[in-house]
Amino acid sequence: MAELHSGRQQLLTTLKARMASADLRPGEKMPSQRQLADEFALARSTVREVFTELESDGLIETRQGAASRCCNLLESYIQLPLEGLGDNLDFQLQVLEARAILEGEAAYFAARRASDRELAALAAEYERMQARSSGETTLTKAKADLRFHTMIAEASHHLLIISFSQLFYARYFNAIYGVLNRTLIRYGRYPDGIRSQHGQIHQALKQRDAETARQVAREHILYTRRLLEDAE
Repeated sequence: MAELHSGRQQLLTTLKARMASADLRPGEKMPSQRQLADEFALARSTVREVFTELESDGLIETRQGAASRCCNLLESYIQLPLEGLGDNLDFQLQVLEARAILEGEAAYFAARRASDRELAALAAEYERMQARSSGETTLTKAKADLRFHTMIAEASHHLLIISFSQLFYARYFNAIYGVLNRTLIRYGRYPDGIRSQHGQIHQALKQRDAETARQVAREHILYTRRLLEDAE
């Protein structure tokens, strides 16, 4: 019985540690109960008990017929206001200011903590951005651009940065889209500075240069802010 309790506690502690280090990210599927039972040499019933406890603690959610997923632990505590001001210039500028801080820190930790697989995925995403078709809609371009920055946040393995980024991007996507729309209307395309900054971010991450990654990620967003402000 003591051995069973020890194994159950080890699994519970390990899963919580993986969540805290964002090896299991908010919104990500949990490993299957069968997989965890094999990994920890436990009965499936014991793994189910652990999942029940995690769900009771608000760490995972389980829906009938679907895999359990990690919860965003900030979602119940952070209410982000002013969702409907996506077309307001002053609000768009504020969103960019907040993004500069958030994405600078995300890039810093991604450079330090990203796995080789995550860096390879970021490199592939960067190449897709470079090959983006000029015929794509602004909405598609906005989603693709945000995907690159979301991947950087996820690669940071910083639970709070990932959790807040998910909430922030979802809440203020209209403002982020509005910024790109204004920029493309003004210049007819991505300004060369934005394209080159994506490359600088990619290179800093590839070289695991955390300080440079933070600097160029922040400057990337602040440069866009200056373009937007100067266009008015």
